[in-house]
Amino acid sequence: MTCNVGGIERPIRMVLGLAFIALGALADLPPAGMWISYAVGAIALITGAVGFCPAWSLLGINTCPTKPK
Repeated sequence: MTCNVGGIERPIRMVLGLAFIALGALADLPPAGMWISYAVGAIALITGAVGFCPAWSLLGINTCPTKPK
């Protein structure tokens, strides 16, 4: 697993992940909506913390800065 999520995208993903988890916990959503919100939040939070996104890898997107030689 190489880094493909970097820069400003990592903290944005983490904040959005926490927001979706809070939305699922605090909003008056039906059970399916609550679990979808938890899942989206967990995925965003984990990919932001780890710095790797499988979807970005499949699409060939890399926002992680390259290290100078």
